[in-house]
Amino acid sequence: MTDQPAQDRRMLEALVCPLTQTRLRYDAERQELISEAAGLAFPVRDGIPIMLVDEARKLEK
Repeated sequence: MTDQPAQDRRMLEALVCPLTQTRLRYDAERQELISEAAGLAFPVRDGIPIMLVDEARKLEK
């Protein structure tokens, strides 16, 4: 697996949660954007963040 360019990572980290409008944390290993506030993980597929709540994975507490 190749690392994403720094500019792509910065773009992903600049996004906010569509529910809470809080910052997201990028998990490169799982290819997800994590919203701690909403308890959701949004997938990143082929470098494209999928910011749909229906597509998000619920985080385990």
